[in-house]
Amino acid sequence: MAYGITMTEKNGDAYYFVKWSPLSKADRYEIITKVPSLAGIFEVYWMDENNRLRLFVVGKTDYGGLRSELRRITDPELCKTDEKARKILEEKEIWYRYSPTDSSNIMADVIWFFMQNYFPDNTSVNHSGRFQNIFLKESAPDKLMWVP
Repeated sequence: MAYGITMTEKNGDAYYFVKWSPLSKADRYEIITKVPSLAGIFEVYWMDENNRLRLFVVGKTDYGGLRSELRRITDPELCKTDEKARKILEEKEIWYRYSPTDSSNIMADVIWFFMQNYFPDNTSVNHSGRFQNIFLKESAPDKLMWVP
């Protein structure tokens, strides 16, 4: 299996398996040539002064695909959000990884799972509502350790 998300259902519960792409340093030309223009989920990190990755954003993309969304999120020239985000993009090393899927329901469940674990106080993300419980395992070619 290449990168992607698989799911099995058992007794009304969903068991997801996310296989991430290798962690890559954000470079506009690399993103344009190597990231697929498919729907999927992604995580973006920045490297702090102690060489530790810090989560910058976790998200999903339908329209335009992973390539355009990662390009937009990691480029300070395209950043139209707040000044703090732009400053991080301008001054820090930015890293990303992704996992394609064409199912909006799968993306909703997986992003909800991550948000519940990464930011339990954030209730702005909803799962698909199809399952009683959602479980998730990840596989990545890198041993990723990040600091919240």
